[in-house]
Amino acid sequence: FTEYQEQSRRTRSGKPDLIVAALGLCGESGEVADNLKKHIAQGHPFDWDKIVNEAGDIMWYLSLLCDALDISMEEVAKRNIEKLRKRYPDGFSAERSMNREG
Repeated sequence: FTEYQEQSRRTRSGKPDLIVAALGLCGESGEVADNLKKHIAQGHPFDWDKIVNEAGDIMWYLSLLCDALDISMEEVAKRNIEKLRKRYPDGFSAERSMNREG
């Protein structure tokens, strides 16, 4: 994540912007959802490459978001794993998912 975050900075124009990052994440996530919708509802072929490419765009905007918040992607990933370990100490369970605090 550290190398990715450093390398992605090369393709930015201007300083990191929280609003641009958030809107970019929404837009790219929407493209993933639209691709799946077309496959499920309209019979389009499943476009694995398109979804993988959009996942990369999501990572780019996540990197921008992290820079705008002055935090590394590595730290975000670590914090997320800590949260998940607390929430599901023995791995995922539907029971814990339905009856969790916070």
